[in-house]
Amino acid sequence: MPDSEQFDLTLLKSCGKDVFISTKAEIRRPHLVNVGSHVAIDSGVYITTKANIGDYTHISPYVTVIGGEKSEFLLGHFATVAAGSRIIAGSDAFLGEGFTSVTAPAEFRDKVEFSTVQISRFAGVGTNAIIMPGVCIGEGSVIGAAALVTQDTEPWTIYVGIPARPVKVRKKELMLEYAKRLGYE
Repeated sequence: MPDSEQFDLTLLKSCGKDVFISTKAEIRRPHLVNVGSHVAIDSGVYITTKANIGDYTHISPYVTVIGGEKSEFLLGHFATVAAGSRIIAGSDAFLGEGFTSVTAPAEFRDKVEFSTVQISRFAGVGTNAIIMPGVCIGEGSVIGAAALVTQDTEPWTIYVGIPARPVKVRKKELMLEYAKRLGYE
């Protein structure tokens, strides 16, 4: 695919090799985003936070990562985020102590809470899932489609529902072996 058909990778803070970012992705603060190697970021992806995106990752179409420059999104090696998912790393508190519009002057704004959302290595987030501020998706954890995650997840566990709850332990041995063969411990 010609370089003209993808996002200008030179705008990123750092970028590995074998990276494709669609020209239809919007990264609001590319100077705050590190992208590893073997990464695909599809059309409609919208990122407003700082971000560290690991190797062998995929962010599917129409994923939203919001929270502004004081929030951070961490995506570990071998992790994926499926289409339509929402990562909420920062949000107004909605306490009625001010306006919740980013266009309002700061002195009239409600409290804004900033956080880090981490999706650890080998984890997967299903389509249309929502991850709330401050959550860590544990290593190898999988979030089912349309789940709402409000708390950290246990490693190698599958979660579904609203709110997300654990339903099954996930196998890990083969994935860990494959990663080791690729040079990852």
